[in-house]
Amino acid sequence: MGLQPEWRLSVRREMRPVSAAVVLSVLSLLYVGPKAWGLVESPAALAALQDKADQSRPKDRCFLYAELVSQMTDRASQQFNSGDSVQGSMSLELVQRYAEKIQMGVADDTKKLKGAEALIRRTVFRLKDIMHEASYEDRPVMEATLRQLNELQMRLMMQVFKK
Repeated sequence: MGLQPEWRLSVRREMRPVSAAVVLSVLSLLYVGPKAWGLVESPAALAALQDKADQSRPKDRCFLYAELVSQMTDRASQQFNSGDSVQGSMSLELVQRYAEKIQMGVADDTKKLKGAEALIRRTVFRLKDIMHEASYEDRPVMEATLRQLNELQMRLMMQVFKK
């Protein structure tokens, strides 16, 4: 019985660094997360990224357009959540155009192919979540975009494993 309080004390000492690390991780996600997830991108920042992607070397375009697809999907999500389904649908149509540009430009010498595939995979999951909360009228454009992104993600994955 006399050993039990010492054991509890040693467990508490070992837990302190772990709990501090958890708190720091959560705080960093709250601070950095929205920016990393593209939730705070302004239209000007999106336009700048589009210009950068359009003017970049062919090797770099795949990843830059994948970033655009990801950020525009986030924007569409915000628009649908705020009740602006017209703008959300327009954003998803842009996502489809960027996805077409990725499909046209996928080549063996593409840089950051794994990163682009991961971004598209993440975007597919987010779009599925958006669809679950969407109205019936908004679903056709979402389903078309989802089909296209699924095909793109499979093509990028095959390209990654080909290397």
